[in-house]
Amino acid sequence: IRASHLNRCAYCLHMHTTDARKAGESEDRLHMVAVWQEAEHFFTEREQAALALTDAVTRIGDAGVPDGVYDRAAAHFDEEELAHLLALILTINTWNRIALSTAKRAGTDER
Repeated sequence: IRASHLNRCAYCLHMHTTDARKAGESEDRLHMVAVWQEAEHFFTEREQAALALTDAVTRIGDAGVPDGVYDRAAAHFDEEELAHLLALILTINTWNRIALSTAKRAGTDER
């Protein structure tokens, strides 16, 4: 959800927030993802580390992934979990680019 916010991918954002609601995620937390740094009390330290890594990887062209961001994530995720987290971040960024490149629109399955 955070990567889709940053990439402005309405199609993926709609899909994943719908799935999150069905899985029981609260509206409050879904609304706060976009401003997670200002709403830290909505998220655990582990979730904040994942969100920070998502921000850095998604915006990698700005400054790479700062050591502090990576170290924070590594403190909350073991090596295998961190590899999976990075794979998920990279995957959603790829899907965002596919959706944006093919003019997918929120709530539609057609071009």
